[in-house]
Amino acid sequence: MSDQSEYIEQIKPFEDKNDSNNDRTVIHGIAASPGLAFGKVFVFEPKTIEISQRIVEPEESEKEIEQVKQSLQRSEKELNKILSFTEQKIGNAKARIFEAQILILHDPDLLDQIFHRIRSERKNAESAVYGELTKIQESMLNANDPYLRERADDIGDVKHRIIRNIQQERLFSRFKGTAIVVAKNLSPADTMLLSRNDVLGYATDMGGITSHTALLSRSLKIPAVVGLSRVSRVATTGDEMILDGYSGTVVLRPNKGDIDRYTEKRRRYALFEEKLVVLRDLPAETTDGRRITLSANADLEEELDFVGFQGAEGIGLFRSESLLIGRDTFPNEDEQYDAYWLAAEKVYPHNVIIRVFDIGGDKVYPLMIEENNPFLGWRGIRILLDRPELFKTQLRALFRASTKKNVKILLPMISGVSEIAAAMIHIRDVKTELREKNIPFDGNMQVGAMIEIPSAAIMAREIARLVDFLSIGTNDLIQYLLAVDRGNPTITKLFQEFHPAVLRMIQHTLDGGHKRNIHVGMCGEMAGDPIATILLVGMGIDSLSVVPSVLPEVKKIIRSINYKEAAKISRRAMTLGTPEEVFDYLKRTLKTKLPDVPIG
Repeated sequence: MSDQSEYIEQIKPFEDKNDSNNDRTVIHGIAASPGLAFGKVFVFEPKTIEISQRIVEPEESEKEIEQVKQSLQRSEKELNKILSFTEQKIGNAKARIFEAQILILHDPDLLDQIFHRIRSERKNAESAVYGELTKIQESMLNANDPYLRERADDIGDVKHRIIRNIQQERLFSRFKGTAIVVAKNLSPADTMLLSRNDVLGYATDMGGITSHTALLSRSLKIPAVVGLSRVSRVATTGDEMILDGYSGTVVLRPNKGDIDRYTEKRRRYALFEEKLVVLRDLPAETTDGRRITLSANADLEEELDFVGFQGAEGIGLFRSESLLIGRDTFPNEDEQYDAYWLAAEKVYPHNVIIRVFDIGGDKVYPLMIEENNPFLGWRGIRILLDRPELFKTQLRALFRASTKKNVKILLPMISGVSEIAAAMIHIRDVKTELREKNIPFDGNMQVGAMIEIPSAAIMAREIARLVDFLSIGTNDLIQYLLAVDRGNPTITKLFQEFHPAVLRMIQHTLDGGHKRNIHVGMCGEMAGDPIATILLVGMGIDSLSVVPSVLPEVKKIIRSINYKEAAKISRRAMTLGTPEEVFDYLKRTLKTKLPDVPIG
């Protein structure tokens, strides 16, 4: 098979004359936001900015600088409007994207460089802005860090906005009727402004699962497929399209057979989701009494209510680095305490597992340094151990927030027992400090280790001697084990959660933890894959922490299966030699045993 991000499949028309359509095109990309959309295409093509370059005479320089300043004011006014609209529509946390863009407009170093280009290099206003911001954008695009590459779009968006306002061009983001928006790429502002229309879905050439288009689409509950490579070149405004945000597929100019199949798929999903509502308050328990703790992943305050509504047993992964969004400094102890206490309060009497700052790698953070390979560099527990004042500030906030005795700590990026031992010294010191100050906290608060590096999985039994629980982070574990950058669309097809080596590593981790009689859970994307549910239950997983939207579906599967039978299925899957064989076997099994689960 060719590269998935480039994969465009021309399907031979069905023999039925009603299905004949020589223009039918199927394009496979990355599922970014779940849902099915049928409708007409609207190809969104922002006006290309043309930069005029001319030599500015010395007496003209201040006039050009004033043009930049006025453009900055107009740009800030626009962004504040988008910020307000975003806050109203999807909450304050997601709106921080635009707060960050506003901060760029006020960056004194950036402005000094732009004004220097005008005064000293005699550049005109739009040329100076273009040159300086393009330099920053290109440095980010050339980074090894996929997060920084995607954030380069923010710089590009600010650059185009400033220049458009210098040129006094208007921005158009309206269309009539309903449509699936197709574009080469969508900036955060594009995504939000277009949502004011009756948008059925988004389909873009570029983007990954962590792109702003993906994150905002999920918040807006608009189906989206990204990483489609050339959909904007093969689609035309007015074309019919089917967009499948579950499988990451779009069908352009579909035939009658496609429409019938996807109509049936949408009907099955709607019926299935109706059935899931009654499961909200029921436990995730197999038919023969095996209980699985089914919790939710959460990043932000706005997600906490939704977690409870979906019937989660608490939060299995609270990503504390969400507190860093839009900031250039770390939050102080009281700010952190407020966030952790709120999470504990919202999910009580259930537990919340709070991961200490997992910064570095694909996550931007205030201590950014230049690294050739940030995924293998200074990140996670390595930073925290090197910056004990940062680590202890967070630990104090966590312990102070633990008075309801439902908070647990999770240590990220663990590679072996020495890091656990070093972290435990800081934990002990913080507990001693709080006792001396008579500050109440849960003295028995559990501490766990994330198993996301192969060396930690191999040493799971030894690590389990030092902690209270293990949590398998499949996203990074698969990435490191298979040497696949999960943010690189060129090799997306090689990121395979059902690879036999991945399954054996998970089983080894489970066995290591269980031999020490400690709880072993999973919080990566694999935990929320319905096709993997029977496999993981059969392997002996104790808990699954998933995206809230898929929680009812996973619970339905758990409550419909027999644990002993699931164990047999997992043992059979472990004997298969390729990811494709494992996937096909599990999919067939799920369809046979639970025909009402609408997969595939």
